[in-house]
Amino acid sequence: MRSDRNIYLKMKTLTDARELIFKHFQLHGILDSETIAVPDAVGRVLAKPVTACLSSPNFHAAAMDGIAVKAEDTFGVSESNPKELIIGKSAFYLNTGHVLPENTNAVIMIEQVHTLDAKRVEIEAPAFPWQHVRKMGEDIVATELLFPRNHAVTPYCVGAMLSGGVFSVSVRKKPRVLIIPTGSELVEWQNIEINHLKPGQVIETNSFVLGKLVEACGGTYVRHDKLMDDFEKIKQAVLAAIEDKYQLVLIIGGSSAGSEDFARHVIQALGEVLVHGVTMMPGKPVVVGDIKNRPVFGIPGYPVSAIMAFEQFVQPLILKLLEQPEKIRPTIPVEPTRKMASKLGLEEFLRVKLGTVGDRVVATPLPRGAGCITSLTEADGIIRIPENMEGVKDSETVAAELIRPLSSVRKTIVVVGSHDNTLDVLADQIKAGSSELTLSSSHVGSMGGLMAIKRKSCHVAGSHLLDTDDGSYNVSYVRRFIPDIPVRIVNLVFREQGLIVATGNPKNIRGIEDLGREDLQFINRQGGSGTRILLDYRLRQIDLAPAQINGYENEEFTHMSVAVAVLSGTVDAGLGIFAAAQALGLAFIPVVTEQYDLIIPVEHFESQSMRILLDTINSSAFKNRVETLGGYSTQKTGEIIV
Repeated sequence: MRSDRNIYLKMKTLTDARELIFKHFQLHGILDSETIAVPDAVGRVLAKPVTACLSSPNFHAAAMDGIAVKAEDTFGVSESNPKELIIGKSAFYLNTGHVLPENTNAVIMIEQVHTLDAKRVEIEAPAFPWQHVRKMGEDIVATELLFPRNHAVTPYCVGAMLSGGVFSVSVRKKPRVLIIPTGSELVEWQNIEINHLKPGQVIETNSFVLGKLVEACGGTYVRHDKLMDDFEKIKQAVLAAIEDKYQLVLIIGGSSAGSEDFARHVIQALGEVLVHGVTMMPGKPVVVGDIKNRPVFGIPGYPVSAIMAFEQFVQPLILKLLEQPEKIRPTIPVEPTRKMASKLGLEEFLRVKLGTVGDRVVATPLPRGAGCITSLTEADGIIRIPENMEGVKDSETVAAELIRPLSSVRKTIVVVGSHDNTLDVLADQIKAGSSELTLSSSHVGSMGGLMAIKRKSCHVAGSHLLDTDDGSYNVSYVRRFIPDIPVRIVNLVFREQGLIVATGNPKNIRGIEDLGREDLQFINRQGGSGTRILLDYRLRQIDLAPAQINGYENEEFTHMSVAVAVLSGTVDAGLGIFAAAQALGLAFIPVVTEQYDLIIPVEHFESQSMRILLDTINSSAFKNRVETLGGYSTQKTGEIIV
């Protein structure tokens, strides 16, 4: 087994890498063609031009219900000079779509015909030639070009071709892509039981995601059986794919700089490495090579890196094989809700949530880790930060590529502030009752929510800020930090906040006072969060200094993240809500019942979207679901406090 480490031999900018690859591979005319039935051709690319065999319509047809006449016979007719016509001689009844009788060239609508008896009618207005008539070839003329080669067939095209007498077409065969998942840590989803995944094991998902992306851009894929980190086995699989005439090969995993990352070595052994490492994030470790004039890729193992590498390199090559233009996402100007730092020297693809607040589209960044697939599933857009910039400011307008349609972005309720599990329930209930409306929540802490309202970058802020002087929640903070912004404060829930500890409480933790023990490791919430304010308040009450707590400086942004840290065993305790502990089967030590409210600027309070949100909060369906989470009270849910 090879164990020498990779180095990024040919690190290139994204622009240079793309230019090199597209120039290197001459893909014009490589794909063979096949003939298929027209109804089966939707989504396929024409290999030959399509010309009409029939005219459509192939006869002069009535466009209205009425009588067919010779227009010249009606000239001079008026209300004061009506004309009588004989059915079967100078007038002929017919319905829409019927063939015009010989020696007629116009149709008079039935509403304008006065029936005198079974054989006679009267008209009071003239007709003009070809009035209400679909002339032969009005839509399609036999022999005319319907679609040129390289045209992508749509459902509309099917109607045109069949109407034109074309029943089969020549299309380009779909590019064949072999996807080889590699990695000794991978397990197949079909062979794993939930809750039995061992430490170090990873469910293999990338091949299925990339395979469906291949299909979405017009190709077809075969998934190779998972391979262990074995140079010879990977090499033989790639060689077999090349001999089997696959147009592209994707080796998933093994493109980075680890001692068991073999993608570059395999490509180098069988052909030429064109690129190893691109100055993009995520996606930096991608490898691109040429083996017998076939593109072979080393795709990074992290899901977001894999997808970004696919979209920037593999997808354009598949489209080039099909002689189709590259797919360009539309862009819109957006304003970040907070400063977004970035690394110099790397072009970053920052995933963001979007929402329209007033006349602006605001962007809130999602987690940036290359392993966070949810940063794409939850994203509305992508902000590309150039490699020569250290980030973007919260006040500057930048361009965002749209992943979701702009119409959906405009129907999004933007919630910023403290995290609570009931926001997920609320989002689902809103979607169930109003499928066009979406609730998007970003977790930056209660104070972060108030600042978002101050910057007018959200519709709603979630908050549970305790006033340690009088025991009230949120009102004093609103008056202190956003005094000039009229708001309504609506109670969402009361909830139990306490210490989340391991199942069975093996460390015998009794309360906040135990956090100073040397044998305990703690996980904190971020500064500005209501949970952090509560903790600091309780620490002052018992005269326990933060410096005495192991892990006080380590922060998470959500209650579920705190619970996961406890579940993983990396920490012994964290302050969070009961629902988070219960969701993961952890033990819980109550500390306080607190009030969690939604703060809504008056300018948004009467909007249609907000009415739907408030109606949902007050519904029994929402309250019942919240109660089943545990640790919540809905006694005052929906009540307007201020």
